[in-house]
Amino acid sequence: MIIDKIKNGNSILDSIGQTPLIQLNKIFSESKLNFYGKLEAANPSGSLKDRTSAFILKKAFEEGEIKIGDTIIESSSGNMALGLAQACLYYKLKLIVVVDPTLNKHTEKLLKTYGAHIEYVLEPLEEGGFLSARLNKVKQLLKSVPNSFWTNQYGNYNNPLAHHKAIEEIMIALDGNVDYIFVSTSTCGTLMGYADYISENNLSTKLIAVDAKGSVLFGGDSKKRLIPGHGSSVQSQFLQQERIYDYLTVSDLDCVEGCWSLLKSEGILCGGSTGGVVTAIRKYKEKLDDSSNCVFLLCDRGERYLDTIYNPDWLQSNFQTYKSIDNSVIGW
Repeated sequence: MIIDKIKNGNSILDSIGQTPLIQLNKIFSESKLNFYGKLEAANPSGSLKDRTSAFILKKAFEEGEIKIGDTIIESSSGNMALGLAQACLYYKLKLIVVVDPTLNKHTEKLLKTYGAHIEYVLEPLEEGGFLSARLNKVKQLLKSVPNSFWTNQYGNYNNPLAHHKAIEEIMIALDGNVDYIFVSTSTCGTLMGYADYISENNLSTKLIAVDAKGSVLFGGDSKKRLIPGHGSSVQSQFLQQERIYDYLTVSDLDCVEGCWSLLKSEGILCGGSTGGVVTAIRKYKEKLDDSSNCVFLLCDRGERYLDTIYNPDWLQSNFQTYKSIDNSVIGW
């Protein structure tokens, strides 16, 4: 009997990456396209931001920017905070995360369990909203907290570098036959990390960015959004739009519909940004050539959204048109 070798590691952080690539046969069953989901939710703290947080801290140690006992400071809507919380606990670093009221309660409980100190920003700035307010708080903390270091997921180029390995895993799994990758945007670290890899390896793969309505990343005014984890109220320091094949935007309701559709069709419970990408693909797929191989990221675990996206009471209170959604898809 042949037993496949199990991936081993010296720490929990060694289990980051090598996430499964799952062929999704049901969600777009009427299509002649081939769809694959990269299960980034399988990373140990539950999202693709595990790659970002662990890689940035590793590089900071190597470059002498931090040492054991120092304090890491970061602004986050949730997933980066959790990735850092796990990594900081392992590395014996303190962590302060700056969040705003969109942080869900499940994530808050997880952060406290990991031992992170949470700083809430309760009022948005007129320009840049809650994100700008969080970044201002980070700068204040850096001045007042001794031996502190900002991982700066918004401007640290180790953010996009952290995702070269993920797209390499995708390419290896599909023997390089990847026509389109749909990527949800926020800091744009994942998106531009993929763009770098595609350019450096002279690949024909096309990147399609999926942004939130009310985000400023591709133009337009910042507007209130209910679903955290994608979009931005300030411009990205990484985004080079000319390197992206196309982009489209999705609403909060699009995210909800996509999440429920993925759950009901494939049995996969994911978060809001993944739902947004699912709906974006549904809108965009008629533009794609038949038999194309399309990949998107299953970004994080849906358990963090049980009080919101997967809660009919929350949906009813936030979406007046919820009754018009196909009950067979949403499960109401």
